[in-house]
Order: sequence, then structure tokens, then C-alpha cells
Amino acid sequence: MPAILRMKPEEIDTIEKRGKYTVSVVGCRQIGILYVIAFLDAGYKVISTDADQSLVKSLTKGKTSFADREVKSKLKRFARKGQLSATSDLKSAVSQSDIIIITITAKIDGKKSSDYSEAKKSCKQIGATLRRDTLAIYAGIAGFGFTEGVIKETLENASGLRVGEDFGLVYNPIHISNAQIMRPISNQELKIAAIDKTSLNTASTVLETITEKGIKKIFGIKTLEAAELFTVAKRDANVALANELAVFCENAGLDYFEILRFLSPELQETYFSPTIAEEESRNGTYLLLESAESLPTKLRLTALARQINEKMVRHAINLTQDALRSAGKTLRRARVALLGRAKPKTAALLFAKMLEKKGTKASLYDPSLSKTERANMTRMFKRSLNEATEGTDCVVILSEQAQFKRLNLKKLRAVMKTPAAIVDLTGIIEPQKVEKEGFIYRGLGRRAEKK
Repeated sequence: MPAILRMKPEEIDTIEKRGKYTVSVVGCRQIGILYVIAFLDAGYKVISTDADQSLVKSLTKGKTSFADREVKSKLKRFARKGQLSATSDLKSAVSQSDIIIITITAKIDGKKSSDYSEAKKSCKQIGATLRRDTLAIYAGIAGFGFTEGVIKETLENASGLRVGEDFGLVYNPIHISNAQIMRPISNQELKIAAIDKTSLNTASTVLETITEKGIKKIFGIKTLEAAELFTVAKRDANVALANELAVFCENAGLDYFEILRFLSPELQETYFSPTIAEEESRNGTYLLLESAESLPTKLRLTALARQINEKMVRHAINLTQDALRSAGKTLRRARVALLGRAKPKTAALLFAKMLEKKGTKASLYDPSLSKTERANMTRMFKRSLNEATEGTDCVVILSEQAQFKRLNLKKLRAVMKTPAAIVDLTGIIEPQKVEKEGFIYRGLGRRAEKK
């Protein structure tokens, strides 16, 4: 079997030929699942790895929370065929693999600084058993210079091998938005960047087998890193403008979502909808601001947009307070159920903490959490929608997860304390439907019908 590095297209131009090669996907979350499915569909053998053993155990059973029903069914089918396996032993997986996909990205700490410790640790383990002629692909959102300065150096130092000579390294960022499963990789044009021709050509040959939309090749990893950070910053600025206009509509007695339908088509997009849950934009924007400080230069509009978006959680508190007041209740001693992403550093947890400081008893429900994440959550976390909402005075919808779009309002009202309120921070529920069922309604960007 020929090595992947310097691979010719005709050597992997059929599913049968690709079945001889093994791909390790490092990270079993949203981005990782996209790559797992893409390579499985193309015929490769795939080993999915993650430090979270509960994610590893559930993946081959199709129980991952980061995929829809069709993808879950595929995972189970590929696992039964023996084409997909999962392990928490990263070194073992790498030692068997021809292609390594690293999906672990930076975290942003409490000081708004990047924390790449998890990515660095993974790269050291990968380097320890990295085979000659392997192709490594970094797929996380990177700060300017991170791929060459950390990923490349860590892999080379741990393995004793050199990029372009002994193994290939490219940057191939994939975006997800607000925890929603994005379109498959097969339906995306993939952008790849490398510092050497061998890595770039090899990655192009391999990745062309998993997408129908083609490959855009870029010499210079920093150029693609900057392009991705600029994309995130633009989205964040769009959300900031949408948030400001949504507040304007509330005060003017207008409906932002009704107005949105009459805007020009290019503005009728996800990133022109108001929201307080935009963690992906948050992380990418802070990486760009951190990179700018090191140059040094100032990105004033980018920083201002981030400040506007950060303050939207406080505005959501005010909406909740107003909804409860219209129901004859106060934040102090009220019980409020929060539905949405409840992972560390997300709007849901910040919102919950701010409510508790005001004397509110908050409960959290996030259907996307793994068992390990649930075990590590605070006492506020509830295992089911019914458990979270029973006996509450108000429900706040924080993010656009599918389950929340299909809320049974009659059943919900039956388990809540009346008069009950619903606060929709996503725009996914029509105010008229909520009010018809007897709820007090408030929504981000919606005019309030005062009772």
C-alpha cells in the first residue's frame, strides 16, 4: 500500500482503494462528527478519538448529541460493518493511521485570553506515535500564527520528523454556528493552506474525495488563518448590529423578525438575527483581538461589536423581569427554566448565574450534553424538559435547538405555575401562538403586548 504523502489521485479514486487507508479524527464533537461522516461515506476506515470516554462509548452506538437522526443511523451502520471504531487511546489510534484530523480548538478563559492547552497536549501525544508519510490536518479555528507556531512545532518536536519532508501538515478550518449541525462536508468547498507544496497537493488529493464542491488551495497558512478570523469578526459585527436593531424594535413597538422579511436578500441570513448565544463567534473574535494586540494594532469596531454582544445577556435579564412583572411576579423567589446550550462559558450559564444573584431559582436543560458533561454540571442542570419546567413561573429559550422549535405549549402550560411567561431570545416561536395558549410573552426584537 503506497504512503498517503505524495499520493496520486488514481491511487484513491474508488471506494475500494480508499478502504485500505485509516483516518483518525481527534475530537468527537460537532466538527469531528462532520469529518467522521465525510471520510466514512468516502470509504475510508475511521478511528474517532476523544479524552471524554462517554463520548467515545456513545459514538459507535449513534448516541452522539452532535448529529441528526440520519447521521446517527450512519454511525451505527458503519460501526457494525467494522469501518468505524472509537477509542480514548489517542497514541494507539495515531499509530494505526495514515491521516490525522485534529479538530480541537482554543478555549477562551475568564480573562478573554486563549487557552490552547488541550490542543497542545493532543499534539504531543500525536507526535509521539506519528508515522512517517502521514498527513496531519488541523481543522480548528486558530489564532494568527498558531498552526505554524504551535501545531507544527509541537508535532515536529514530539515526533522528530519534519513537515514537508517526513509528514504533511495543512490547515483546513470548518465552521459551525451556534451548535447547529451544519451542512455536510460533501456539500462544502474546502479551503486548505500549507507552507510546502507536498503537503498542499497531498491534502488536495485526499480532501477531493470527501467533497463535491472542490478545493481552494492557498500557499501560506497565516493567510487562511486571517481569512477565517475576519469571517468570524464580520459575523460578530452583523450580530451586534442585529442586536441593537432588535432592542430598537422592542422600544418602538415593532417586530424585528417581521421587518427582517422585507430587507434585501443578502441581509436575510442567520448572522443578521439577534441572539445572546453566539459562542463560536465569541471565541473567534477574541482570538483575532488577541492577535491584533500582539502586533500591535487596534480593532476598534471588532472590540465594540463584542462588547455589544456580551451585554445582551443583561438585556435578556431585563426582558425576563418584565415578563414576570406582567404576570404579577418578581425575579426574587421566581422559578425560571432556561432551555439552551449550558456548557461552560456559554450564555446559558452566565444568564443562570445572574438570575441567581437576583434571588431567582434557575434550572437548566440542554439536550446536547453528554453524560460526562451532565455529571460535571451544577445542581441547576435537569435531565429532561419536564423536570426543568415543572413548577416554574417562566421559561426562557436561549438557543435554536430542534426540540425547542417543537414545544407543546399546552403541555408546558399544564406543568407551570399560572400565570406563566415565556421569553424567546431566538425568534423561533410566534408570539401569537404563545399568547393564544395563555402565556405572557416577551421576545428579543419583539414588541411587547402589555397586560
